[in-house]
Amino acid sequence: MSSAAEDGARERFQSLVARALAELPDWVREHLETVTVVIEDEPPRELLEELGLDPESDTLFGLYDGVPIGERSLQGDESGTPSLDTIRIFRLPLEDEFLDLDELAEQVRITVVHEVGHHLGLDEDDLDEHGFG
Repeated sequence: MSSAAEDGARERFQSLVARALAELPDWVREHLETVTVVIEDEPPRELLEELGLDPESDTLFGLYDGVPIGERSLQGDESGTPSLDTIRIFRLPLEDEFLDLDELAEQVRITVVHEVGHHLGLDEDDLDEHGFG
């Protein structure tokens, strides 16, 4: 893919993530003030291995890294600093698996909601139950 085409794909993907975040209810977005959402091309091999995933056959679309809001203290960490959480969305695995733009947009939305759900304290079973597994 040419550089201009790659830049266009990145911009399109960023728009999909931004739209998914904007469509969240206000009460959910309020809980994202200390969350950084980053888009990366793909998960590092070391991360997949750390998660017990096979880098050759397993796919990871997103990852929440932080302390769910129900598990943190009101004071933050030991220094009193509030927890800064990160949601990582991996562009290439999503684009590789969902070639149709509408399907890609829907899976980006599901991935964003899934990772936000982890931030809110939902586990995999909760997310599966609501269709965001």
